[in-house]
Amino acid sequence: MSLLIFEYASALGIKDPSLAAEGKAMLRGLTCDLEYLPASYLISKNIDAIEGSKCKPLVIDGNIEDWILDNISQFDFCLPIAPEEDFILCGLTRLIEKNGVQVVGSDSDAVRICSDKYLTYSLLKDKVPVIPTHRVSWEDIGLYCQGISGDKKVVKPADGVSCSAVQIVDSEDSFKNATRKVREVSSLPYFLVQDYIEGVSASVSLLTNGKKAIPLSLNQQNISIKEGIINYNGGKVPMAHPLENEAKKIAKKAVESIPGLKGYVGVDVIIGDGQVHLVEINSRVTTPYVALRNMLSFNLGKAMIQAVQGDLPQEFSLEREIEIQKTGNRLHLKVIS
Repeated sequence: MSLLIFEYASALGIKDPSLAAEGKAMLRGLTCDLEYLPASYLISKNIDAIEGSKCKPLVIDGNIEDWILDNISQFDFCLPIAPEEDFILCGLTRLIEKNGVQVVGSDSDAVRICSDKYLTYSLLKDKVPVIPTHRVSWEDIGLYCQGISGDKKVVKPADGVSCSAVQIVDSEDSFKNATRKVREVSSLPYFLVQDYIEGVSASVSLLTNGKKAIPLSLNQQNISIKEGIINYNGGKVPMAHPLENEAKKIAKKAVESIPGLKGYVGVDVIIGDGQVHLVEINSRVTTPYVALRNMLSFNLGKAMIQAVQGDLPQEFSLEREIEIQKTGNRLHLKVIS
């Protein structure tokens, strides 16, 4: 079997530190895990190839969609990593599917649901504990902001990625400022307002075959908040917490509730006040992968391919504890134990 791997920022030559650090690290890990295959990966002419990788670099200059249209049929499988904003991942997944190539990941319908956080909320609100979420159209900003009176709320794009434009507001002025930033990054006619939940930011990494999901780890997210703006600075894998099993149970049920989720999936949660609240689902490889691949008792990249073919690992163990440190355009791993 022949496999194509691509990570959106690396393939386009994007050097924005908020995207490049995590993207290049995930691409590096995947090319190492999957070098046992006839595997190739896309890399921009403006980005250095992965040192030491046995996978074949395919240097591109320009539009990923055009390259896929012209070349994807040469491959049996394709493992894409791309942002949810503007439904980029959904569109690329659909393009790969239409050309008859097996996606090592979720199908386009599942990606569509997870790319719009309000669709995810609507589908899961009666199944798992989710944060109360309101969809606000742009023309209703003036009416809605009158209700912001001291209680903290979270304003975010419905199709955002990572912490992009996610802000905490507690006044009419901060609400209006937040919506302006959201509008700069979102193409949807609406945005989201959520209740602010005090607690620990975390995620659950899972493997799923489309029917059954297996939680691999609970991960700590190192989140900083400055003047209401939320930033992701790394984290720790795994994370020990009294509600670890509950978090994994909720993440598992959520993933199994959305048809078409396959391969590696990340579920963001807030743990606080003795409860676990689901925040969103990422239907793609997420940053904790770069640590997990060094900790699991099996090849995680290989397991992702096996998962989309229906097979999940029966037993596994986690070795070590690794801290992920994000500084500038680099991601560092520090073994704690």
